[in-house]
Amino acid sequence: MLNTDKPPGLIRRLAVIVYDAFLLIAVLFFATIILLPFQQGNAFEPSSWLYSLYLLLVSFLFYAWFWTRGGQTLGLLAWKLRVVNENGLPISWQQAALRFASAWISWGLLGLGLMWMLVNKDRLMWHDLISKTRLVWKRPA
Repeated sequence: MLNTDKPPGLIRRLAVIVYDAFLLIAVLFFATIILLPFQQGNAFEPSSWLYSLYLLLVSFLFYAWFWTRGGQTLGLLAWKLRVVNENGLPISWQQAALRFASAWISWGLLGLGLMWMLVNKDRLMWHDLISKTRLVWKRPA
């Protein structure tokens, strides 16, 4: 039986990331397919900052929409977790933006921001701390 009083651990959080990554890849493929008719038969250039910015925006909208609408992506739903603010309420779009941007920093520094939860007494990662959000267990309705 799960201890729902204790914040989720690193393995569970990494499992959520893997689940969400699979769905996000599918969303990014679809987002790319939408743009193909406007490419006039040309491939996307690997160095295209505009295309990269577009995919980053799609990624943000993917996560932010789920986080602000019930607090659960597919991965969070599968692992019975949700994202909430410090009061246990759904997060705002501003918090979602901070969470998304700071998660990039957490990953970009060799995952140091993710591993921070191993030394934080509340098991919070950098993006939790910066956005004033947290993962909690989804209570049965």
